[in-house]
Amino acid sequence: MSVVLEVPPVGELLRTWRERRRFSQQELSNRSTVSTRHLSRVETGRAHPTPEMIIHLSDNLDVPLRERNQLLLAAGYAPRYQDHGWDDASISVVMDGLRRLLDAHLPYPALLLDDHWDIVDANAAVDRLLTGCAPELLEPPVNVVRVCLHPDGLADRIRNREEWGTHLLQQVRHRAERTHDRRHSELAAEIAGYLGGAGAATALTGPVVTLEIDVDGYPLRFFSTSATLSTATDAALEGLHLETFLPADDGTRHRFVEGWTVPVES
Repeated sequence: MSVVLEVPPVGELLRTWRERRRFSQQELSNRSTVSTRHLSRVETGRAHPTPEMIIHLSDNLDVPLRERNQLLLAAGYAPRYQDHGWDDASISVVMDGLRRLLDAHLPYPALLLDDHWDIVDANAAVDRLLTGCAPELLEPPVNVVRVCLHPDGLADRIRNREEWGTHLLQQVRHRAERTHDRRHSELAAEIAGYLGGAGAATALTGPVVTLEIDVDGYPLRFFSTSATLSTATDAALEGLHLETFLPADDGTRHRFVEGWTVPVES
């Protein structure tokens, strides 16, 4: 016998999102210019919001696109936002453009990651960084946060594991707070376990957090940049981000530009 899960009313879901954002009704009213009286009526089910009202409140509550679809469905409306697979023809132009950016970043590593830090695509330079990881960690979908800090991944080769791990843990926790996605919370707990509590106490220093890692016997240092599609109206594309790594010292630049067997001049 199939189990039918009861979906909470849209007003209750909107109240939950307001409370997650730690907004009072007055603060949400100030942000959205919707009266507190009407907000109260919507949240208690005495007023039924239009699709436009749901979208407007979602904008002010920073509700992710997938969850906006759930709000619309709970109110009896059709979803507004598509959620395509990576190979869907309707987003092929976007994906092709992003993949060209991956190749354009060579000789340095670059990855295209989904909302959960699973690899969607990567350029050839990433393969060198992942050499030596346990095969099971490289079975799709490959989660780069897990690979970095798992004992069978890169953890033993990352020289500043606590600092880099703290940086990753903060990112995952921040996203978990925004989305309230169970997978984000579970990943945060997993990463905290690998750090053994060290991440919470590690102070971040320097102008940027660098990844310091040994590759083929060479110490490398990178800083990273992350870019997202600020105009995405597709739920899958909303969570997509391009992570690029740049050399943080001349030795690292030399290895990727000049080659791995050429000695570095002192």
